[in-house]
Amino acid sequence: MSKIQTTMAALAAAKKKGLIPFITAGDPAADLTVPLMHALVEGGADIIELGVPFSDPMADGPVIQRASERALLNGIGLRDVLQFVREFRSSNQNTPVVLMGYANPIERMGVDLFIAQASEAGVDGVLVVDYPPEECEEFAAKLKQHGMDIIFLLAPTSTDERMELVGKIASGYVYYVSLKGVTGSGSLDLDAVAAMMPRIKKHVKVPVGVGFGIRDGATAKAISTVSDAVVIGSRIIQELENTPRENAASAVKSFISGVREALDG
Repeated sequence: MSKIQTTMAALAAAKKKGLIPFITAGDPAADLTVPLMHALVEGGADIIELGVPFSDPMADGPVIQRASERALLNGIGLRDVLQFVREFRSSNQNTPVVLMGYANPIERMGVDLFIAQASEAGVDGVLVVDYPPEECEEFAAKLKQHGMDIIFLLAPTSTDERMELVGKIASGYVYYVSLKGVTGSGSLDLDAVAAMMPRIKKHVKVPVGVGFGIRDGATAKAISTVSDAVVIGSRIIQELENTPRENAASAVKSFISGVREALDG
């Protein structure tokens, strides 16, 4: 089993729900990324999604777009992101790390080189927003050979055919985007999410994490009643935007701790 699969299985055995926070590597500063990753774990994160900065992040709303812009201005590229994972791994061997981003930086590096370096750095999963499952079987197979999972997005508009295809390739977990639109937009409709879960589970045997629109412990708790995990991104970036950098790690830890308590309560 991969590290992600082991983590999800342990959560299920303990009747707990996974907490998967997202931050953008290099935002708000390069030297804060690894401390923020550790703060997320100390706050109760089970898996970390680490965003690879990209100039044209089409699935991301204004908050995460701003984070990408700041990270790019800080000079952060894919090789830097892999180095952050290496540094994190020097003192944390257990918490799974998923890289979340777009195809262009990976293809500029070269797919095989990326997979080799990601594996060496300690990456456990990869979510490439613009890699459709129809074109991803070889990439998924190569990741699997290196012990890494491929994570896919599903959305309210996903067809049964798309879910079936994702179900054949996905490993680790599937990320269900609970809203139409971009990250950080709209408000969650718990009934709509609940109605989608049986459709997804019919085709997808891996755990399902739900994200987009989860802003606090109460929302996370509500979503966790119908999902295996919750994913929180934009709200954490906003916390960073509104906090002096010297307090960034403690603020993030405090926020995640509150969500963890709500999930476990």
